[in-house]
Amino acid sequence: MRTMQGTPKRPRRAPTPEERKQCPERSRRLLLEAAMDEFSEKGFAGARVQDIADRAGLNKQLITYYFGGKEGLYRELGREWLRREATFNDPAVPFEELVARYLREAFDDPRGIRLAIWQALTGEVGDEPREDLSDMRRRQAAGELADDLDPAAVLLMCYAMVSAPATMPHAVRQIFGIEPDSPEFRERWEEQLRRVVRHLAA
Repeated sequence: MRTMQGTPKRPRRAPTPEERKQCPERSRRLLLEAAMDEFSEKGFAGARVQDIADRAGLNKQLITYYFGGKEGLYRELGREWLRREATFNDPAVPFEELVARYLREAFDDPRGIRLAIWQALTGEVGDEPREDLSDMRRRQAAGELADDLDPAAVLLMCYAMVSAPATMPHAVRQIFGIEPDSPEFRERWEEQLRRVVRHLAA
């Protein structure tokens, strides 16, 4: 699990013409990984293009070349998440399993949660559309949620449960007495989250 400090910065190295020609996808991937580290640690405003390039070991001009600049790089991370989400967000699986899948994603790479928190607290590059609640309403009609529950409120509560270990690691230590990235806590939290979601059913 990555910490808030992220990975050590790599020394800056200008790409050779041959590298630019042969490895554009590798360069893009290095920049995206470095950007995720920087943005999740410092937010959009605090992250510097030069620091992202240094961490990736590439020339900062490649950020403009591949992404059109800092904001384009930031937005590409959002598109990367949507592509990743599409691989596990399956409307056919039970709601309990779906929430558990999001939790595992957050445990495996908490940078996305931290990035979302930065955006929420600062309003950085924020033009996201309103959440589509149609799947939640469908699940409620199918009995996965009790009739007297507000699907919007349930979804927000699930967001909070999934993000809590990444956003409040100190609270995990205080309440559970174990590290939030330990296998013991991961197993215990997922099992309890599943129980809570099951109790929401009609």
